[in-house]
Amino acid sequence: MDALAATLVWLDYGAVAVFGATGALAAARQKHDIITFSFFAAVTGVGGGTLRDLLIGAPVFWVDRPGYILACLAAAVAVWVFGAGQARMRVLLWLDALGMAAYCVVGAAKAGALDVPAFSAVVMGTLTACFGGVIRDVLAHEPSILLKREIYVTCALVGAGVFVGLELLGLPSVWAGIAGFLAAFLIRAGAILWGWSLPGFPGRGRDREPSNSE
Repeated sequence: MDALAATLVWLDYGAVAVFGATGALAAARQKHDIITFSFFAAVTGVGGGTLRDLLIGAPVFWVDRPGYILACLAAAVAVWVFGAGQARMRVLLWLDALGMAAYCVVGAAKAGALDVPAFSAVVMGTLTACFGGVIRDVLAHEPSILLKREIYVTCALVGAGVFVGLELLGLPSVWAGIAGFLAAFLIRAGAILWGWSLPGFPGRGRDREPSNSE
């Protein structure tokens, strides 16, 4: 196993556990039981990777390797035991940024390894990093990450794009992966610290309802 493959395995498990913890925290905010904690953690942790594998025709990664689900369950138990205080929420926000940055590279790398075209590999990396969070928000009846102005999906898109682009230019995969990871994480860090967001639609907003006097 080469250095990139070994690194991707550890990043994969770490990202799954982190995203699993964010799913458990969504359950914690609504005071659910431990079974719902576990379900939210598992769906959030493996949701993005599952969608990626189904779309590229690969065996779903966690079916033959139950360690991924166990990592999600461990994250759920940790949130249940240690609670969801504000300090822990802040730490998890940064862990989520790390997980997103890792997962966008992992997803793009797996797609590329199966000879998926470069553009589609970038899309697969983005979906891998973000789709689990979309499922989590839908289940928890919370505003989706897709609808928040603060940059998130863009970070995954940039990270996956940097990784795939540098590989196409001939940079060794390990260095391309590090560059993609750093690009995604640093942009997300800026969004967390300074509220970075993309410009919104420049229209006039919602049209006024005509009044009876008009």
